[in-house]
Amino acid sequence: MAGTFKFELVSPERVLISVDADQVVVPGAGGDFAVLAGHAPFITTLRPGVLDVLAGGAKRRVLVKSGFAEVDPSRLTILAQAAYDVDEMTPAIIARELSAAEADLAAAKDDAAQSAADSLVNELRRISAKAA
Repeated sequence: MAGTFKFELVSPERVLISVDADQVVVPGAGGDFAVLAGHAPFITTLRPGVLDVLAGGAKRRVLVKSGFAEVDPSRLTILAQAAYDVDEMTPAIIARELSAAEADLAAAKDDAAQSAADSLVNELRRISAKAA
């Protein structure tokens, strides 16, 4: 068994998750990547997407809008602009976030802003479809 590592998800307001994780799949700016204990150190930006957290046999899915990830062999820290537990997102929250993301997509002035907004719109549509 590969072992566990310390995983923390932090928003501007508070620490949202702090657990010993077995694996976390992260939506990195360059693509999704999985973190296990002993991962090589690096820092990356995040694109909007879902974190898949496996800890103690339980799986948790968390939507992050943007942020940064810092990885080292014994720790993963995610600093997120905003994060929502997917299982706790109500239809009203999904609709509000989707409306805001669609407005951001329509107002995007450059490729980076358009790509981020498009990624968030698509992720929210997937979440909405699964919740229906």
